[in-house]
Amino acid sequence: MAIPPRQPRLTAEQRRALEMLDRLQGRCTRPVWAAHGFTFAMLVDLVRDGLTDVRAETLTARGWTTEIVHIRITAAGRRAIEE
Repeated sequence: MAIPPRQPRLTAEQRRALEMLDRLQGRCTRPVWAAHGFTFAMLVDLVRDGLTDVRAETLTARGWTTEIVHIRITAAGRRAIEE
């Protein structure tokens, strides 16, 4: 019987990031992420580990086009902070 791989232990910063994402309920954008002192590299690691999800959206208004990146915690991320 195969044993599923364990999620890696979270660092204090990763736990803080996941807890913030959990509180914001999917309303975190990349500027908000950076404003809390989290790095893009940490985000990449959390996505790679399946703890967060990223979705890009392009918005156009009054002739301006911008891309907004939404960051949210996954079910695996919630389980990781409950341990």
